[in-house]
Amino acid sequence: MVKWQIFAPFTVIAGGVLGVLGAIFQEILYGSILVAFVGGPMIEEVMKPAGVYLILAFKSSVLKKRIYTALLAGLGGLSFGVVENLIYLNLYYPEHSHNLAVFRYTVGLGMHTITSFIVGFGINERLLQSVRGEIPFLKGNWKFFVIPMIIHSAFNIAMVIFGDRLMI
Repeated sequence: MVKWQIFAPFTVIAGGVLGVLGAIFQEILYGSILVAFVGGPMIEEVMKPAGVYLILAFKSSVLKKRIYTALLAGLGGLSFGVVENLIYLNLYYPEHSHNLAVFRYTVGLGMHTITSFIVGFGINERLLQSVRGEIPFLKGNWKFFVIPMIIHSAFNIAMVIFGDRLMI
């Protein structure tokens, strides 16, 4: 069990990095303003804790406490955010301002970490029961997925409205 407690954060970090691939795929496939406000937040919030889902599926005994699961999910969000920032600042805006970099590595990383932390409270045995069809989909856990999606969507909307001020 102890080795899984040590191995779990590395699995979660890798899952967060892989979550970026899902986000990139959806952006390439469906790149539009609607995706930025609706699809992106939905896909990213589901993908960021991919490593936690793997642990739940294969070694759920590691996830005894909800706070531990939420912390692992937050770590997945943090790793996702770091990779997203590297791509965003080096490929999309290679001549970005210092203000944009600071914003993305503070507020942006905070948003990804906090929303994933919230999702982590919904990653539990009930989620497995829901996936297996034993209970209705996301019964009792829906708020842990929907609220982060709304927060993320509001963040993206604010970035579209006020983001030009960060480019200076």
